[in-house]
Amino acid sequence: MTQPLTTPDIIPGTGAAVAPGSEVSLDATVRHPAEDVPDCLAAGPAPSIAHGPAAEPTGVIARFEEWARHAPQAPAVIDGEHTWTYRDLDTAAALVSTALRDRVRPGDLVGVCLDRSAALVVTAVALARLGAVYLPLGPRPGERRTEAVTEDLDVVCLIGDPGVLPARHRAGELTPLPLPTDGSNAPAAPVAAFTDPDPGAGARRAPEGALYAVLTSGSTGRPKAVAVAEPALSVALDWYRAETGLAPGDRQSLLIGVAFDPHLLELWAGLTSGAALVPAPDDVRWDSRVLTDWWRDAGVTVSVAATPTVEPLLDRPWPQDLKLRHLVVGGDRMRRRPGRDVTATVHNAYGPAEATVVATTYAMRGSDAEAGGTAPPPIGTPLPGVTVVVTGDDGRPVDRGQDGELRIGGHCLALGYLDPELTARRFAAPPRDVPLPGVDRLYRTGDRVRMASDGSLEFLGRLDDQVKINGVRIEPAEVEAAFERDPAVRSAVVTVLRDESGHARLVAHVRPAAAGGPSAGELLAAVRTWLPEQAVPSVVRLVDGYPLDANGKVDRAALVAQASAPGGPAAPADDLAGATPAERLVLATVRDLLGRPGTALGDNFTDAGGTSVVAARLLAAVERETGVRLRAPELLRSPDLRAFAALLDERRAPRPEGA
Repeated sequence: MTQPLTTPDIIPGTGAAVAPGSEVSLDATVRHPAEDVPDCLAAGPAPSIAHGPAAEPTGVIARFEEWARHAPQAPAVIDGEHTWTYRDLDTAAALVSTALRDRVRPGDLVGVCLDRSAALVVTAVALARLGAVYLPLGPRPGERRTEAVTEDLDVVCLIGDPGVLPARHRAGELTPLPLPTDGSNAPAAPVAAFTDPDPGAGARRAPEGALYAVLTSGSTGRPKAVAVAEPALSVALDWYRAETGLAPGDRQSLLIGVAFDPHLLELWAGLTSGAALVPAPDDVRWDSRVLTDWWRDAGVTVSVAATPTVEPLLDRPWPQDLKLRHLVVGGDRMRRRPGRDVTATVHNAYGPAEATVVATTYAMRGSDAEAGGTAPPPIGTPLPGVTVVVTGDDGRPVDRGQDGELRIGGHCLALGYLDPELTARRFAAPPRDVPLPGVDRLYRTGDRVRMASDGSLEFLGRLDDQVKINGVRIEPAEVEAAFERDPAVRSAVVTVLRDESGHARLVAHVRPAAAGGPSAGELLAAVRTWLPEQAVPSVVRLVDGYPLDANGKVDRAALVAQASAPGGPAAPADDLAGATPAERLVLATVRDLLGRPGTALGDNFTDAGGTSVVAARLLAAVERETGVRLRAPELLRSPDLRAFAALLDERRAPRPEGA
């Protein structure tokens, strides 16, 4: 671990004095086991209720400002060769606040179209100071999606490079902003784009007290926004700092996609602990080997990452030269435990945006007796200030050991959606005769879980994933678990295909544990012993990986599209006539990974359906077959597969003697 910096005289957020030069410890006494249930519920089988340790909200922006006052020269953002101190961020945020003050009022929604960078960090601080509501849309938001957001919500302006903004905003009033323009993800000419105040009918504002709002998927196809207040985020941050020991001298990754709410946990954890934020270059998300190289080269000590990004790292030896102490993963079901060689503590985190990023966690270490186990780990016990309840259809707690819907309450809850009717449906009062001290609302997650006798939770899948096959209700997570019982299977994802008449059939997308594993027919024969006939998939697709969405989760819609799309026309017989060995290798591998035999050398990788996972598999296959290691940007910058193969041929060419 890097040595702590010289610390301030006051521990920010506490008022406690420390001696100059001593090491700051902001760790609270935070226990992780769930507390006992109320005595009135103790008789008989224990109900599925668990409380995290007591917690009280603190501050977020004030804690950053105390670090800026007392440790102004400490690095706050390190991006390659560029470093910004806490004083630099404080000064830049003041300038941006001044530039926006006449047009942005407290409570106004501001859409942020920036990538992971010092500019993003400055913007977050500036908007918090103004009392505006930070609405992250990502660095390249789709125009139609952005238009839908600005029609449904009363967004006062968008911040970003003009080139990524919708035409209506580009044609509006553009106010240049004094944001940092250095670094790998930095904007070239950031502006605040204001349009005529003409929001759609009924456009919604954020509720009073909101610090930020994030978009979540909507069943209508239009995104819905959930708003979170500063106290809720502060409780999660207090836990994060205590659990990871994040402090001056540490380097906290800024890795998660900006449209995904865990980036707020990363960003504010760094700024409220005196640590330095390290923005990740874009190619880090496309190649797990590049990710570990970046952790090493950037000296990252604490990181947050999406589960599908991390799981490939657990399939190979863990690098032993990393400074990484803690790795918080979430966003998808974790299917195995880290091995004994993993030197970082890995936290399997669970939490919807409606519960402020993270609500329960389970810590795993290489020294654990269960290390390396192939069984999915639990999602753990509630964080401080969090109450979890597993309920039946009647909304009442079920006994421990029984399945039910997870409901969450406590300090972690969001203010609600920007749609009051939706808020009323999903955030409801608990039953009056169920004593839940300090809990006046419970959020219905729609997730099916089971609480063990010790209060820890096992994630079982989504309630709304259930589907009827020939009149029988099937839970896809159950089918996935049946495949994953086979040690030859690394993971399985089950999707539903419907024909024109609406009849459903299951498709299993199975990732083998190793090459040369069982065939699709053998896998089907094995799961028939675990499943009712209606739950046996009609198709098994063997895959090397899964497509990920912008948030790093498995993109089930993309899997459905791949399974339902025709394979395309077969390649002509002379398709590879005269092709180089590299062209043959690249094309054959891409066709296999995409399941599209009609893919041609003249096709662009991403246009043909390439994703971050496919890119990583392609690069790994190329390196395995040729010994040449190419990087994701080289693949993405190639206009077509032929150009990428030419680059491979160039790297493989022997050097002239004497060169």
